Amino acid sequence: MSEKAFNKKLQKCCEYCAHGTVSSYGEEVLCVKKGITNYRDCCRSYKYDPLKRNPLRAKISDNYTPDDFKL
Repeated sequence: MSEKAFNKKLQKCCEYCAHGTVSSYGEEVLCVKKGITNYRDCCRSYKYDPLKRNPLRAKISDNYTPDDFKL
């Protein structure tokens, strides 16, 4: 899990910043440092907060057999 949560290639954006809070009115972030910004913006005060990120769910295949459920 830590590899996916702390991905160094993840694009920096205000949506995942510790200083910002995502607004309920759309694509805006309420930032302590810069005020109201777009959620894809990034400033030099950026600090990544892994708890604000929702990773994509893993896809589960549909091709199960009855043998998969036997002990």
